[in-house]
Amino acid sequence: EKMRLLNYFGLQVPRKYGGAELDTISYAITVEELSRVCAAIGLCITVHNSVGAYPIVRFGNVEQKKRFLPLLASGEHIGAFCLTEANAGSDASAVETTAVIDNGDYIINGTKVFVTNGGVCDLALTFAAMDLGDRRSAAGVFIVEKGMPGFFVGELEDMCGMRANPVSSLFFEDVRVPQSHLLGQPGDGLKIGLITLDTGRIGVGAQALGVAQAAFEAAVKYSKERQQFRKPISSFQTIQNYLADMATQIDAARLLLYRACTSKDAGQPFGAEAAMAKLYCSELMGRVANHAVQIHGGYGFMSEYEVDRDLRDAIGGRIYSGTSEIQRNIIARFLGV
Repeated sequence: EKMRLLNYFGLQVPRKYGGAELDTISYAITVEELSRVCAAIGLCITVHNSVGAYPIVRFGNVEQKKRFLPLLASGEHIGAFCLTEANAGSDASAVETTAVIDNGDYIINGTKVFVTNGGVCDLALTFAAMDLGDRRSAAGVFIVEKGMPGFFVGELEDMCGMRANPVSSLFFEDVRVPQSHLLGQPGDGLKIGLITLDTGRIGVGAQALGVAQAAFEAAVKYSKERQQFRKPISSFQTIQNYLADMATQIDAARLLLYRACTSKDAGQPFGAEAAMAKLYCSELMGRVANHAVQIHGGYGFMSEYEVDRDLRDAIGGRIYSGTSEIQRNIIARFLGV
């Protein structure tokens, strides 16, 4: 409710629809700062903005924008993007959820898993196959609204990290969706999905960067306070080397992220830049959090100092929005290898 008043749910939505219309660097900074305090809240905001609202901003028609963007920008409705299934994740073309035309509407059947914001979403942008014989070229992204008959939310997942985010499965049982809820044209689903994921990776990179910054700051503070051999452990070269590496790599990650943001705002291709930023930031998050726990010693293994939460949260960053392995595949493809 407090974030609604600050327009956090409409960070890059045009002002005419109630959003803040921020440039992408400002958006990334906002997500980073939120994530320094709580990675799960940062994840909620970036998913809502980058893969919930952005596809409608980018691909929605006039009527879709007028109807849905004010609700999303105000935070009255929470958005989610539903791609992953039990047998489809990294391979988006393998989705088994289907959308079949019937009396002018689409009938959607299937199950989506690990949906970020799934437990509280009001709008679920749902990736579905429109032709079982050719899923790759015949997919669509559909705006499914909470309350539509046959649309059910599963139990919240009991996760290792990001525990404040309501991740759940979503079930679609003969959900009747009007044709007016299809984003773009029939068959545009894969294109919309891939561009949306590029945008999402910028936000996930920013979220990871915020967690790394928080863990680093905690490690610096603790190393100055913790005394061993009658002096602070920050005076020992090993600890100094840890902190120096952490600071250098965080700055490098931030520059990679801002490069992707700048490319996007300039209207240039940013797929490779977003993949590099997401890969580096998410893996850095784990390294920094691990060093922060090590610097805290036994206390790092306890919940009292919270760096344990940073370490648990860091695990997810290498998986969602495309695993580290998939990011490397994307980067290699841009290299032409």
